[in-house]
Amino acid sequence: MFKNHPKGLIAAALANMGERFGFYTMMAILVLFLQTKFGLDGKNAGIIYSVFYALIYVLALVGGLIADRTRNYKGTIFAGLIVMAGGYLLMSIPTPTPVPNQTLFLILSCGALFMIAFGNGLFKGNLQAVVGQMYDNEQYGKMRDSGFSLFYMFINVGAMFAPLVAPELRKWWLKSHGFTYDAGLPSLCHQQIKGSITAEGSEKFAELAASVSGGTPVANLTEFANNYLNVFTTGFHYAFAVAIVAMLISVVIYVTNKKGFPDPKDKLAKAAGANAQVVQMPVQEIRQRLWALFAVFGIVIFFWFSFHQNGLTMTFFARDYTDLNLFGWSIAVEHFQSANPFLVVFLTPVILGLFGWLRTKNMEPSTPKKIAIGMGIATLAFVLMAVVSKMADLPLHSEVVKVGVSAVKVTPWLLIGTYFILTVAELFISPLGISFVSKVAPPHLQGLMQGGWLAATAIGNQFLFIGAIFYESIPIWATWTIFVTACVISMFTMLFMLKWLERVAK
Repeated sequence: MFKNHPKGLIAAALANMGERFGFYTMMAILVLFLQTKFGLDGKNAGIIYSVFYALIYVLALVGGLIADRTRNYKGTIFAGLIVMAGGYLLMSIPTPTPVPNQTLFLILSCGALFMIAFGNGLFKGNLQAVVGQMYDNEQYGKMRDSGFSLFYMFINVGAMFAPLVAPELRKWWLKSHGFTYDAGLPSLCHQQIKGSITAEGSEKFAELAASVSGGTPVANLTEFANNYLNVFTTGFHYAFAVAIVAMLISVVIYVTNKKGFPDPKDKLAKAAGANAQVVQMPVQEIRQRLWALFAVFGIVIFFWFSFHQNGLTMTFFARDYTDLNLFGWSIAVEHFQSANPFLVVFLTPVILGLFGWLRTKNMEPSTPKKIAIGMGIATLAFVLMAVVSKMADLPLHSEVVKVGVSAVKVTPWLLIGTYFILTVAELFISPLGISFVSKVAPPHLQGLMQGGWLAATAIGNQFLFIGAIFYESIPIWATWTIFVTACVISMFTMLFMLKWLERVAK
């Protein structure tokens, strides 16, 4: 699998696993944490979620600019790891729930999230630039796409375990306090404390409170609500602590191997030396390359706006409308977030094998065409969600809130199947998009353009909260139709520009 690839590829991917572990911890629990900790509705939790995920990527542009200006790529990457670990440390400190001062504790939490996002910005794009330079060597150049796919596969190994660790920690902490897990209880707890619970909701709340307390009826439901929320969110805090351990492992791997990594500043030094005539590009070519990159950046905004709903509206859907029993095993809402990284690891060799076979037949699609195909595949995932939601006649979210639980539940295989399709789409887009940027970006703008790719992702993420607004206000099937439209627009726009992008990438 690693034949004809540079030796530093695996080490770089392993160094990235800690960041992925933390990322998928956040993907699995952040919006649930915000709602459980602070009693936020989907819209407000979605706004914080969207801003956080936008900052993770837009700050990569800042990180790329810092590295390009200082020409200290390796130092910038190391600083990013340390800053991220500090942010997770702040998130891991248990604080009372319900919070005594919502504004203060929200500010503290958002400050910790900013640290994580800024550290990620220093780290992520610059490490990708280092990997890209490995393939600037003619010996490895033809393996660039597959190299980034392998890199993407290995960094997702860490992501596979994060959504499993978080619910297990919470389950253990609940059990140690005499409780069991129920995904719908935190919302009813907050309604009970605020005095906004309906008669139907109160009846359901009493039933669930007894169920998670070992079958014993609860005499004081308000006292139970406060206690259950506090224990529930403490489990979340401990999940953030595990992310610190993962980050420190990445630090050790990176420090141990960084001397063997190439440094993009070496490429710039050559451009300033005797071979500048060969390395430097005409202004017109640089301009064409930048326009091509900006065009692709604009297109992928629509994809990420849709794809990263997996941590927002699709997490809501898992909690509100999905039967959380699979083969007799009770599953947590967060477990669904393991599907994507697991499938990335499982499907990457399959996709690489397909591309390799097509390469031997001189039929391998260009990188821009692969990205367009990926957009079309993503469309199918949301078509599936829309059709099944419509056929099941799922009730409006507002109706679910009133009674505390949906009368209609769909099979968990719907979300598993959707994640399968979305993962295939992701493998056609994300690693290949990074590869496209590393190939097309002018040598002196490698870090900045990798940051630009991530900044485009940030813009898509910034619009994520729109999904939460629609989720709470229109039929569920109509919400998925919005993402179908977004993916179709991006696919046809990419196809329209295909020949131009292929010409620039040669």
